[in-house]
Amino acid sequence: MELKDMSLEELWKLFPIILSPHNPEWKIWADNEIQPLSELLSEYNPIINHIGSTAIPGIMAKPIVDILVEIPDDCDWREVKNILEESGYICMSESVQRMSFNKGYTPAGYADKVFHIHIHAIGDNDEIRFRDCLRRNPAVAREYETLKLSLLPKYRNNRDGYTEAKTDFINRVITSAKRNDKD
Repeated sequence: MELKDMSLEELWKLFPIILSPHNPEWKIWADNEIQPLSELLSEYNPIINHIGSTAIPGIMAKPIVDILVEIPDDCDWREVKNILEESGYICMSESVQRMSFNKGYTPAGYADKVFHIHIHAIGDNDEIRFRDCLRRNPAVAREYETLKLSLLPKYRNNRDGYTEAKTDFINRVITSAKRNDKD
C-alpha cells in the first residue's frame, strides 16, 4: 500500500512520535539537506534555516530535521511546489504562502533520515525566533522538553494532537521573545 492511500490513523501508527536524545549529527543532516534545497530553489534566493527541536542542543527531539525555507511572497509558488515534488519531496499541506513537504517517509516506516521542509514567505519565521530563544535559555528549552515528554504517552499516535498541545507554550515563548526584541 502506498502512503497516499493510507488513512490518517494508519499513517500515525506507521509513524509514531518518538523522542530521542539530542544527536549532534542532526546539524550535519540539516546542512546536507540545505545545500541541495539552495540549489533547487536558487532562482528564488531562498533564506534557509535549520529549525525545530533538532536545532536545539541538549534537548530530546523527534529525530526529524525541520528546515524553514523562506521565499519571496510574489514568486510562483506552484512552480516551487513542482520543483520540490520532482525532487522527491512529498507535499503534505499547502495554503496561502505556506507549504509543507516531507522526505524520508516510506511504506515500511521512517527512513534513516527524515526531513520536514516548511516553505514560508520571507519574514514569516517565528520558528527562528522560537529556536533562538530556546538556544539562549536552557531552562526554557528544558521546560519545552518536559512538556513534550509529558505529551508523548497521550499523543504518540496523534501528531496533530501533539502539535496542538504544544501551541500555547510555543506562542508564549514567541510573544515573550518579541517583547524582548523591542526592549
